[in-house]
This record gives sequence, structure tokens and C-alpha cells, in this order.
Amino acid sequence: MEPTIECVDVVAVMGGFPVLAGASLRADAGEILLLQGPNGAGKTSLLRVVAGLLPVHRGEARVMGIDLVAEPRRARTHVGMLGHANGLYGDLTVTENVGFWGSTVGATAAEIEAAISRMGLAERLADVPARKLSAGQKRRTALACLIARRAGVWLLDEPHSGLDAVGRDELDAVLRQAAAAGATIVISSHELDRGTKLADRVLTVRGGMCL
Repeated sequence: MEPTIECVDVVAVMGGFPVLAGASLRADAGEILLLQGPNGAGKTSLLRVVAGLLPVHRGEARVMGIDLVAEPRRARTHVGMLGHANGLYGDLTVTENVGFWGSTVGATAAEIEAAISRMGLAERLADVPARKLSAGQKRRTALACLIARRAGVWLLDEPHSGLDAVGRDELDAVLRQAAAAGATIVISSHELDRGTKLADRVLTVRGGMCL
């Protein structure tokens, strides 16, 4: 079976500096993969390569069988990425933000409502502008946007950041549910106790390489 994500000896450069120095990674449908390693090791850069946001300088990379070197834009349609920034529009409400991102993949009103409800935002927060939300509420809204996008590949950079204990448990349940439905999930996290319990496999990133 063809892997959902496959990177072979990938080199990526930012500002003339190699942030990946021959990284190789494989992840299959239904798998939750945890990337762990020190700050500056290349974890975020690897996620950005898989998302089609950071060009491959050398090596091979594919997502859902799509060549990231030749067609990064087409590959992005299959990927949902949540980084340190939540990617929300401050003047739009929770419902409007989730609706906007859901509309990019043709999500129905029912799917958008379900995503909002799944992250505990349906009642008093649905009509609140994103700029008025707390850090945890913004994170929940960003995760609802990701659910509504129905991506086949989920890329999450420190996804538990800003969430309380209940929110973290809810997120883990959402990720397990998405993986059970066939999504491929790659998480970068420093919370190794939680991450290793969640993940099917752990990959160490150090010096721009996967060990």
C-alpha cells in the first residue's frame, strides 16, 4: 500500500540555511505519528514541507501520491495544518471562521455545525468574534476549522497549546476519531507523556534529520 506521506532525503533551505538536511519520513493512512526533538531540530520545517509551504531543495516528497516538488499547490488541498498561529479572522465569528474554512472543501452547513459542536463552541461562543476569544477558545475554533476541512492529512504543531485539561482530552479524542476514519496525523509536541500515549509511532528529529 502506498504511504500517505513519504519524504526521502529531503533538504529544505530558509534564508540560505538548511533547516532540513536529508530528512526521511513515512506515514500511512490511519496512523498518528509524533515528532519529538529539541527546539530548532527541524520539526516545524518538516511539517511545512509536507504541507507544501516550504519548497523541497533536494530529495523526494509526496502526499497522497502527489509530488510536492512538482505540484505543491495540488497537494495542499489534501492537507490541514495547524501551527502556532491559529489562522483565524478576528472580525469573523466562530461560526463564520469555521464556515469559511469548511467552504473551501464544500462542507455542508450540518458538517460545519458538527465541527463547532465537537469542539464545545456551539452554545455561547458560536456568534462571538474571534478577537474576543481567550487563547484556549481560539485554539478550539482553529481545531473546529480543521475538522470542517475534512483533510486526509492533519499536521499539528504543538496542538495542545492554550488548551485546558478538558480541551486536551477532547482534542485527543478528535484525533483518534479522525485516524480511525482514515486520516493520517502528524504531531509535533514537547508533551511527550501525552503524545506517546496518543501516537502509534514516535520519530525523533534532530539536526534537520529524522532518527
